[in-house]
Parts: sequence; C-alpha cells; structure tokens
Amino acid sequence: MAIRWCTFDCYGTLIDWEGGITDALLPYFETPPARDALAKEYIETEAQVESGRYLRYREILDEAGRALLRTHGIDRPSPLPASLPGWEPFAEVPAALRALQAAGRRIAILSNVDRDLIATSIPKLGITPDLVVTAEDVGSYKPAAGHWTRFTELTGATTSETVHVGASQYHDMLPAAALGYRTVFIDRHGESLTTAPTCVLRDLAGLPRAIADLD
Repeated sequence: MAIRWCTFDCYGTLIDWEGGITDALLPYFETPPARDALAKEYIETEAQVESGRYLRYREILDEAGRALLRTHGIDRPSPLPASLPGWEPFAEVPAALRALQAAGRRIAILSNVDRDLIATSIPKLGITPDLVVTAEDVGSYKPAAGHWTRFTELTGATTSETVHVGASQYHDMLPAAALGYRTVFIDRHGESLTTAPTCVLRDLAGLPRAIADLD
C-alpha cells in the first residue's frame, strides 16, 4: 500500500535537541566537559526522570537539568525550559519536509514535549504538519505506545500506509517496529544498531527518495 503518512519524532530528529541542551548547560561549567559526553549524561538523566510519575516536559527539563548540574557540584536553576524556544532545526529539515508534502505525504509529529513548547518549534520547520501529538496530549512518553495509539485514533491510518521516522532507537525505532510500522532511523552519530529499522539515513536529505522507494 502507498505511504500516506510519515510520522516524525521532533527533538533530535527535526530539531537539534542535543545542541540545544548542551548549548544551555555548558556555560555553567568552569571546565566544560566534552559536548558528546555531556549530551550522553543528560540523556541518561532525563530517562531516569521520565521513568517516574508523569510530569510535563517543562518539569522534566527543569528537574533533569538541575539533577545533572548538582552531580557536578553546581547548585543552579535549570536553564533548559527557557532555552527550548531557541533550539533550531537541522539545516536539511525544511526542504525535506516540503518535498514530502509536495509528493502528497501527510506529516504527523509525535513528540515527547508539551503543547506550548512544541508550538515554539513548529514555525521553524518550514511546513505546517497535518497533526501533532504530544506527551501532554496522551499523558505518557515514548517508548510507551500512547502517541501511536492517539495517532491511529485521530487519522484511522494503518501501519501499512505509515512510516515512522526518528533519531532514537530506544524512544522511536523499537516501539514503532513493535507496533508494526516500517521505520527510518536518522543516524546522525553513527550509532551501533540495536534495532532493525527498515532504512537508515545519516540525515533527512535523502528521506523523500527513501520514502518513495518504500512505496
């Protein structure tokens, strides 16, 4: 069946989440750690916070940011919630999304954030998505299935006519594949594969062609 829908993770896939996180945290260190190491530490810290009771993502950013800084002996408020509106898309993203829409694909964003936060990022994407589902909408964070469940409820789209695109094996590739979706892994860092995505790309530049090839 032809692909009608492309569902996307947003932060880390379309928006430079790691760059935004590390740009906000690095000025707090007298001796700055390596950017990659800081990003890895933050990812682990945030995952721990998300594994507890449901909090809005603004609260996650606050709690995880403060926890990471405290680990390094820095007792300061988290700069992360206020920094998110300044996070920028990866350079190739607007053109790739426009090409997908021009080819007749519908675009949904399934994001682990709050509605008001993602509203500051969508204008930077170069397109208006057909649907946005947030963690605030479903009361859970990926890899839980709530985003995909709500997407199906709202669109009636089947797994055979939908491809999920993301840059996290844990949050996106694994759960989407388990639900029966074909997946495109955006591997910006040359990771070792622990999942089996349908397609692997370095960035979104080749995505319109890759989706056409899956039709």
